[in-house]
This record gives sequence, structure tokens and C-alpha cells, in this order.
Amino acid sequence: MKRPNGHRIRPRAPRPAVAAAALLASAMLLPGCVATAEPRPTGPTSSPTPTSAPTPSGAAAAPWWRATTEPVDVATQFEVPWSVVVLADGTQLVSQRDNGAVLEVDENGTARVVGEVDLTAAAGEGGLLGIAVWDEGEQTSLYAYVTTADDNRVVRMPLEGEPGDRRLGEADVVIDGIPRDRIHNGGRIAFGPDGLLYVATGDAGEPSNAQDPTSLAGKILRLTPDGGPAPGNPSGSEVYTTGHRNVQGLAWTEDGTLWASEFGQDRFDELNRIEPGGNYGWPVVEGASDDERFVAPVITWTPDEASPSGVAARGSTLFVAGLRGERVWQVDVDGGALVGEPVALWQGELGRVRDAVVAGDELWLLTNNTDGRGNAASGDDRLMRVPLAPRS
Repeated sequence: MKRPNGHRIRPRAPRPAVAAAALLASAMLLPGCVATAEPRPTGPTSSPTPTSAPTPSGAAAAPWWRATTEPVDVATQFEVPWSVVVLADGTQLVSQRDNGAVLEVDENGTARVVGEVDLTAAAGEGGLLGIAVWDEGEQTSLYAYVTTADDNRVVRMPLEGEPGDRRLGEADVVIDGIPRDRIHNGGRIAFGPDGLLYVATGDAGEPSNAQDPTSLAGKILRLTPDGGPAPGNPSGSEVYTTGHRNVQGLAWTEDGTLWASEFGQDRFDELNRIEPGGNYGWPVVEGASDDERFVAPVITWTPDEASPSGVAARGSTLFVAGLRGERVWQVDVDGGALVGEPVALWQGELGRVRDAVVAGDELWLLTNNTDGRGNAASGDDRLMRVPLAPRS
């Protein structure tokens, strides 16, 4: 089987190393948090479905988390930021889509360039997109999803030096040959609890790619840190799931369940529970259907409510960043099922929210208003921090 651009998908030997609770009786809102038109739960919810609140034992089994304050600016005036990671020492790395710069943000909110990814061919939605960090003990590496003139690819660079003096080393290719276009490049990457690399790709403007088993487009890929197909992948290739239009969020709840956000076309955006080998329907299905060939989304939104990008998880709560929706969706789950109704946080207060990550007991948010689609305010774009606490 051949990939576009002449590359071949084939099974390969792995290279050497390099989530039933009750519905919530009511949503818990902070000042400044606004509930909007209800999203549509489309997948299974907890069964049975009593109207009482969860019991303490249920809460212990599936802790849900809440923001305790409004978001606070950490750093401002980024240029089309796309992804943020928080390092073990508390500093943050931010990718900038159009100029390929990776910035380090220190404890005072000062940002400095640690390197530039020169493989980017920024056009439309392409450029330097998702980043992730892999620590191999003595060596820490930064992985980056980038758009080149020919393809989308993941590269890996040594992250060298100490806080305040970090720099990126030379890049080597982890995987290439992912179809590219001005739209639908996907781009989120993340290391899972299994130590494997997950890569979200878009359909590259060709919907048929998502159902084409020979294409890496419109898929979630699962790789070893060196870029080989992960052991146990359903097809033996790099492909983990198919039938995606444009996935830009990946996160794991505490039970190990993988969740992904997906941009729909005109009708429905989605939050999906990812199952190995699952087919999520695009372009045959947008949103839910009765077609048993396809995995139904757990939640759908209209694009003006969401246009979801980054996803973060703490315990059994997901935080979904909304671009066009200009809000963060707080979603409680248990056992892979929706619990209660999603709640919209900070609606219309932050602008377009591109990324969300959790580090310890903090939620980090990254806005994206300077790319020509949002109304950039003074200080945009912003990296923000929100303390989290278990729901009482």
C-alpha cells in the first residue's frame, strides 16, 4: 500500500526504544462562567441514570475537577501561538505557527526563543503546530508537528541547556509523508500513558483520505518514540483510528481512556472516545448516526459553540478549548461515558482558545486571536494559568 507522495504504509517491526456514575444534578459554575445552548450527548451516558447527585464513593472513583479562579495571564503578545507544554521544572514551551519559533517562558512570564523549526511552510492552517516533550533520562527531546512544502511530518530535536538558557538541537525526522494542504492539517501530538506517541492528522482537504487505508491523512497514528508503528496497532501499520476530518485535541483521563476533539464541517463538531481500530465516520457521517460501522461521538456541538482544538484532562474531567466558540468546555466523564451536562467556561471572555493542557493541579490555556480569524485585543495572544481543585 502506498502513501501519497510515493511513501508506503506497511507493517514494520518496532524500532528500538526512544475511562456507572450518576448524572450531576446541576452544573457548577464560577463567576464569569456561562452555560449556553446545551451540547448534544450522542454516545452512551452512565446507566442507570438516577436524578440524585453522585455519591461520595462514586466521586472517589471518578474525581472531577474545577477551576478555582479566573484565568490569569502568564505571558502575552505571542504571534499565532498553537501549542504549549509545561516542563517538569515549571517553565513552558510555546510553538508559534507562522514563524516556526519555539519560545521558553520563565517564572516571570518572559519569553525567549530557544529555536526555530526551519521545515515549516506556513500557509493557511499549516506551519509549526503541536509540540510534545519526551524525557529519556539523560536526554530530553522536543517533538514537533510541522508543515513542509511537500508534507506534514513529525520531527525530533534535542532540548539542551538549563532553564533560561535552553536551546534546540538539530532536527531529525520521526515520520513524514502525512498529506498537507492549506486546511485540515490536524497537528496535535502527545505521548500517552503507554509511552507511545499519538499523532492527530487531518484529511488535508480531501475527505476521501479519511476512509482510505493507504493514506496517513484523517487518522490518529500511534507510534514508537522513534516513529515506527506501535506494537499492537490494529492494522499493523502506523494507523490507530480512521475516519477523522480534522483532529486537534488529544488527552487521557485517569482511567487511561483517550479522548479526541474533532472539527466538523457545517453541522457538528465532536468529542470522541478513541477505541483501537475505530472508524469515526468522516466523510460518510458528520456527528452521530445509526450506522454500526462507525463509532458515535460522545458529545456533538455546532461549530459556533465550539470549533474545538486542544483538550486537557485532570482526573475524570476534560477541558476542551473552543476557537469559534470562544470558551472552554468542562466535561465530566466516568467509565468512558458522559456524566451530567458539559459547562461552558469563560464564554466570550478570552477570545479564541487554541490549546489547553494540565500540569499538576493547574490548567494552562493558550489563545489564538492574531491569525486573522479573531479580534485581537491588546496583549493578544496570551498564555494563561488556572488553579484546579477536586469538586467537593
